[in-house]
Amino acid sequence: MARIQSRAWQRMLSGRRLDLLDPSPLDVELSDIAHGLARVARWNGQTRGDYAFSVAQHSVLVLEIAAALDPELDDRGRLYALLHDAPEYVMGDIISPFKAAMGGNYKDVEDRLLGAIHIRFGLAAQRPGALTRLIKRADRESAFIEAVNLAGFAPKEARKYFGEPSLAGFDLPGFERLIRPWPTQEAHDRFSEAFESLVAQG
Repeated sequence: MARIQSRAWQRMLSGRRLDLLDPSPLDVELSDIAHGLARVARWNGQTRGDYAFSVAQHSVLVLEIAAALDPELDDRGRLYALLHDAPEYVMGDIISPFKAAMGGNYKDVEDRLLGAIHIRFGLAAQRPGALTRLIKRADRESAFIEAVNLAGFAPKEARKYFGEPSLAGFDLPGFERLIRPWPTQEAHDRFSEAFESLVAQG
């Protein structure tokens, strides 16, 4: 009986074959990222609402919070913020405590994929340190907002895990719409529109 050859690539709907262990920027397509992130649920789906709160929606929220925290943030910085969780279009959204338990190999794979995504869209593979700190802050603020509005956390508990939030996220224009879970197609479209806007202006 013939031995089935192991593989570490995934066929994407665009037709690309993305090697997860040695990803090429040439195999990264926005259509695949938007499609995947719109279908990956934050909090393992344990959120209130008629729809899952997707990673695509979370990415738009982090973009908006980062821009509110630093109004001088340029379009390249905003694009880094939008793409901060882009590897999850093929790797899924794994909660941080489980990532830590899995050890370094998972993080290495995630970082290589994120670097390929950055290069594909004209960014340096590695974010500048100050920008990384800003995006991590925006990500924590988004996590706090999602935790208390969608995932059943009391504010005190959310502060323990995600820190004391500023008012930046809560003061966003259209906040209620940003935090109410979007249907899959809307999440796909709004992520894609944010990307296209930043690329057109950049």
